[in-house]
Amino acid sequence: MNKICITGLGIISAIGKNCEESVTALLAKKTGIDKLHYLSSIHKEFPVGEVALTDAEMKQMLNITPDKIISRTTLLGILAVKQACQQAQILNSNYKRIGFISGTTVGGMEKSESFYIDFLENNAKNEYIGIHDCGACTEGIADYFSGFHFITTISTACSSAANAIILGSNMLKTGMLDAVIVGGAECLTKFHLNGFNTLMILDKEHCRPFDATRAGINLGEGAGYLVLEKEQNALARDVKPICMVAGYGNACDAFHQTASSPDGKGAILSMQKAIEMSGLNYSDMDYINAHGTGTQNNDLSEGTAIATLFDKVPPVSSTKSFTGHTTSAAGGVESILAILAMKNNFLPANLNFSNSMPELNFTPIKNTMKNVKIKHILKNSFGFGGNNSSIIFSDYITQ
Repeated sequence: MNKICITGLGIISAIGKNCEESVTALLAKKTGIDKLHYLSSIHKEFPVGEVALTDAEMKQMLNITPDKIISRTTLLGILAVKQACQQAQILNSNYKRIGFISGTTVGGMEKSESFYIDFLENNAKNEYIGIHDCGACTEGIADYFSGFHFITTISTACSSAANAIILGSNMLKTGMLDAVIVGGAECLTKFHLNGFNTLMILDKEHCRPFDATRAGINLGEGAGYLVLEKEQNALARDVKPICMVAGYGNACDAFHQTASSPDGKGAILSMQKAIEMSGLNYSDMDYINAHGTGTQNNDLSEGTAIATLFDKVPPVSSTKSFTGHTTSAAGGVESILAILAMKNNFLPANLNFSNSMPELNFTPIKNTMKNVKIKHILKNSFGFGGNNSSIIFSDYITQ
């Protein structure tokens, strides 16, 4: 009676403005990573995955007046939430308690970056400070739809959206909500670009997750949201579940502020917890959608954890080589990409891979695997501070 199903998906990223465009790009092995175009920065040397829309274009799509002050993160989030809600038919339901849990970190920082110098001298720009924090973006998205019973923001760096899925699932199981929209949104900012550049983990070429020559990440932006509800409630309103949230786990190894433990301890624990909750066996996993950032540290740590847990490692790939690293939105964006692959019977390639890591006993998917039946997916999302989250999605027909 507590089975949690997914009834709606909404996504926007560098490879597409919706689910259909995203599937087309994945099948065609078409990356969205390119030269910096929309964000104003002197660092043109770093390729990024930007959403190919201006703020003005997104406002027009959403019928928002041109002069309304609203962050890019909020606009991306509204577009994705709107898609998810329409597919799930959730806003027209009889549910009284619909929740909204959104993962993000930079919030409306791109606006305060643009107006900071002027803000020091011109008090008229103070209004931009009101949309600076990440919670303001969550409220901005919610305000567009109105009527949500519960709203909160999760900010655990790159595991934020995955943790939103976990919290939403728990709230449904405890009966606190009738349905919940979960995921994350994040736009590119100078803070992103300069911060990761300071950490010296940005690649000037296209990222190569799990490659021996990997040199860092390509940043990305986007939003991904899923509608969750209990199975019996979805069926009662004649909405067919897309798939199920079968299990999840979170663990913090607290090894370093920005690095994962070299032995993958936190990743091992989060994957173990997810599989244990699901009641499945390790051999039941048909695909692992890895966090796979392309950094020296993450890929060795995550790869070591996967190799340690699985006697026979299932197919593994990182879709960050398509979208770039969408940071706090990654758990939502990549979960949806993995689910879309499952529903369309293919496994996405790990783009740009050529050289095996000598420390690992497996290599990622080099070419798209088509006509593959996928029943269970393990999705990893790891954040700074060693916050590790793993979620298992199971195809609904297997239930």
